[in-house]
Amino acid sequence: MSDQRAVSPHVLIFPLPLQGPVNCMLKLAELLCLGQIQVTFLNTLHIQERLRNCTGAEVYFKRYSNFRFDTVPDGLPEENPRTADEIWNLLQSIDAVAVPIFRCMVTSGVYGPGSENPVTCIIADGIFTFAAGIAGEIGVPLLYFDTISPCGLWTYLCLPKLIEAGEFPFKDDNLDEIIRNAPGMEGIIRRRDLPSFYRTNDVNHVTIQLVLKEDKHIPLAQGLIFNTFEELEAPILSQMLNVCPNIYAVGPLHAHLKTRLAAETGPEAQPTITSNSIWREDSSCISWLDTQPSKSVIYVSIGSLAVITKDQLFEIWHGLVNSGSRFLWVRRPGSVTGLDSETEEIPSELSRGTKERGYIVTWAPQDEVLGHPAIGGFLTHSGWNSTLESIVEGKPMICWPYFVDQQVNSRYVGEVWKLGLDMKDTCDRVVVEKMIRELMESRKNEFLERADEMAKLAKASVSEGGSSYADLDRLIDDIKFMNIPTTWN
Repeated sequence: MSDQRAVSPHVLIFPLPLQGPVNCMLKLAELLCLGQIQVTFLNTLHIQERLRNCTGAEVYFKRYSNFRFDTVPDGLPEENPRTADEIWNLLQSIDAVAVPIFRCMVTSGVYGPGSENPVTCIIADGIFTFAAGIAGEIGVPLLYFDTISPCGLWTYLCLPKLIEAGEFPFKDDNLDEIIRNAPGMEGIIRRRDLPSFYRTNDVNHVTIQLVLKEDKHIPLAQGLIFNTFEELEAPILSQMLNVCPNIYAVGPLHAHLKTRLAAETGPEAQPTITSNSIWREDSSCISWLDTQPSKSVIYVSIGSLAVITKDQLFEIWHGLVNSGSRFLWVRRPGSVTGLDSETEEIPSELSRGTKERGYIVTWAPQDEVLGHPAIGGFLTHSGWNSTLESIVEGKPMICWPYFVDQQVNSRYVGEVWKLGLDMKDTCDRVVVEKMIRELMESRKNEFLERADEMAKLAKASVSEGGSSYADLDRLIDDIKFMNIPTTWN
């Protein structure tokens, strides 16, 4: 690495090409740019085209002379929906098509060691196990950034221990059995709270093997970056130190970026932040929220990847209407299977209740929605970005998880952080109505008080002197001065 020290720090960021990771990593990229580090952000062509069509992100980032987008193909046909059930195909295609191009870029191409602008550090999604070998080839530090929750990732990393202890595969159908061999989670996690991939009896299942491969590669990185804050996940972060001694907890990143931009523009100015959405946002919902009473609306969204059935749609819809609560509902195109929007007959009570108290959009500016005073709660799929955005704005949650880390997040929201209710493994109108009434009426003050306490901790963490603020400063310094030790020097 000695020949690299005279070179300007240049980070290449390679996110998993999905809405959540791209959104999160773009915020980190902007923070690094503010820290005077050169950043190349490597998107797939599909993601870049979606950003171009749905946002002003490309124009926005031109304000940073030390930032550039670059692209690689993901290898999938354009008509592929790239929803949750297509992720395995996406990963296989990236390995076959994108990885060879990426390797060429950083070994012998435009960002290679012999180029005018060599990469000095790689930040890659933790699922990209190929990154360790490529970083080793060019002798630069690798930082893995798992954009899921640390508590979720920890259940991935515990998989070998659970297999060894005989806790996985499950020996029966009792999903309420407490997991014993997940250090730091004793008495908290049940079988049903583990990521959805655990619900297989086949250790050789492709997803299980992928997780085991990731488990072996995560410790090869010189550091791990997390979108969380110490006060939220200290017990899990301390466990992570056994995997990698160099941890950077720099979240909540969306709030952290606002803090740093405000410091750049001055206290009187309102910093402008771009949307990183790959779905076109419908801001008409903000005007509707403006007409609603304070904390009277429950916001409903299942995120950018989850897919639900027609029956689940109607159970949620009946529950929302029957609860009597006002609601703002995001219904993403293609998110409901078996629904024929042209001929489907909507029960009159649902149409009437929605007209009276509801508003439905195809996509919403979520950060702005959650920050709106009319929002009193969030019925969420428990994606990590959504969870953190809700925490920062002090909005209690009803959690209906779909996959990946979401089962773990929902358990922590309900059982550990006491920020809401866990509705996993059920989709019944009676339960939906009951939980909305509980969150928005009978336990409203209890949940709002707890959510307000956590929001204050989140905001303090990204303020000067806070834990995440200090970790980001340390990350920037380590990248600038190449203080990250590599095992492949």
